[in-house]
Amino acid sequence: MHKATNTADIEQWTEIIEPKGRWFDLKLKEVWEYRDLIQIFIRRDVVSVYKQTILGPIWFFLGPLMTVFIYTFVFGTVAKIPTDNIPAPLFYLAGTTLWNYFSNCLSGASTTFTSNAHLFGKVYFPRLVAPISLILSNLVKLGVQFLVFLAFWAWYWYDGSITPNLYIAATPLLLLLMAGISLGTGIIISSYTTKYRDLSFFMPFAISILMYATPIIYPTSALPETYRLVAELNPIAHIIEAFRFAFTGGGSFSWWGLGYSTVFMVMSLLGGIVIFNKVERTFMDTV
Repeated sequence: MHKATNTADIEQWTEIIEPKGRWFDLKLKEVWEYRDLIQIFIRRDVVSVYKQTILGPIWFFLGPLMTVFIYTFVFGTVAKIPTDNIPAPLFYLAGTTLWNYFSNCLSGASTTFTSNAHLFGKVYFPRLVAPISLILSNLVKLGVQFLVFLAFWAWYWYDGSITPNLYIAATPLLLLLMAGISLGTGIIISSYTTKYRDLSFFMPFAISILMYATPIIYPTSALPETYRLVAELNPIAHIIEAFRFAFTGGGSFSWWGLGYSTVFMVMSLLGGIVIFNKVERTFMDTV
């Protein structure tokens, strides 16, 4: 019987796991190799949301419908907040459809390390797989809610209450900006949450405050001049306004605003990559 005497004969590794050597090293090739795991995570996130519920996936439709009904009654009928001559249900639905996607992505990405610590500590896979799968799974949920929006939109378009335009073609760009901002900001917060757990308690309040600072229940044109500049510093505000204008013809569309949102997305992603790579080395010691 042959006995190996050389270490090379015993240890023939097919994969070597080592820490990242550069700040901006995302190992995207490695992430692509784990695309099957991303698909599993997406299915887990989508199925687990309404698992063991009576209505199941119907909640994907009921959620936005109930929200629009409440907003229309409270902010439209009672508070009489203007909607830029856009039918109130469509106005609120256009805002909440995109906002729900952004808030879900941000809240999920901001807990990437803490919520997946039990997996990260047992098996290796590119850590970026977790937030990427979250962004994509929320895109599936957005697709379902977008169907509800399209149903209302088609009705009001047929009724002649709105005048859509060619800016609808920019919708993929708007979704990309939403996803990029939520991913970049989320992984920055998630990285700091491993050391400062207070952020995990603060995030729900921060997202609620950000919602009221975004033109979801009001148009930017309804703000006084003194507060309009503050709203323009919100990168999400330009995306929401552009989406409404494209599909309804009401509100405003600003290429300058979208340019600002693009710069914000790039900066948040770059900052998130640097901080993510730095924290990834030692986060299991602090999480």
